Amino acid sequence: QVQVVESGGGLVQAGGSLRLSCAVSGPPFKWLHMAWFRQAPGDVRESVATITAAHSTNYASSVKGRFTISRDNDRNTVYLQMNNLKPEDTAVYYCNVIPTSNGRWGQGTRVTVSL
Repeated sequence: QVQVVESGGGLVQAGGSLRLSCAVSGPPFKWLHMAWFRQAPGDVRESVATITAAHSTNYASSVKGRFTISRDNDRNTVYLQMNNLKPEDTAVYYCNVIPTSNGRWGQGTRVTVSL
C-alpha cells in the first residue's frame, strides 16, 4: 500500500507562494498516478491537481493557472507549487495515489492564507 508524508505548508499572505512536497513510499513510484487534495474546515475533501505516470496533469478550475503539480521519480516525490494564493485556498492539503483506495491518507500539511 502506498504511504505518503506531506510537508511545506504554512502561513502566507494573499498573493504569496508555497511549495508543498509529498514523499511517497511503497510500490514503484514511477508507475503511480498521484494527486493533491485539500479539505477546508466544514468542507469535503476535494481534488486539486493530478499527475499521471506519464506526467500528464489536470487541475481543478479554482486553481488552474495558479498551481502546478510535478513529480520527481528519482526522489519518489510529488510537488505542488502554489502561486498567487487566495484566502479561499486555506485548507489542509493531502496527497495520495489514484485510486485513493490503493493508498493510505497522510496527516496532511496545513496552508493558511491571510488577507
